[in-house]
Amino acid sequence: MPSLAQMTGSLHIHNFYIGKLKAKQEQLFDSDLDLAMLLDNVTAVLSEHAVALAEDIANMDDDS
Repeated sequence: MPSLAQMTGSLHIHNFYIGKLKAKQEQLFDSDLDLAMLLDNVTAVLSEHAVALAEDIANMDDDS
């Protein structure tokens, strides 16, 4: 199992890319709706994973 520091770093990376994807999606919404929808789907998957990571981190903090 990864360390708490590794998981926290991964969560920060997830959140960084979620922000980047949302910004790009907004830029593409008018010009390329299909790509914007694809980016929305990718963002949703990353967001779900970020929530799971946050829960795992909280559980590790509780165990410490």
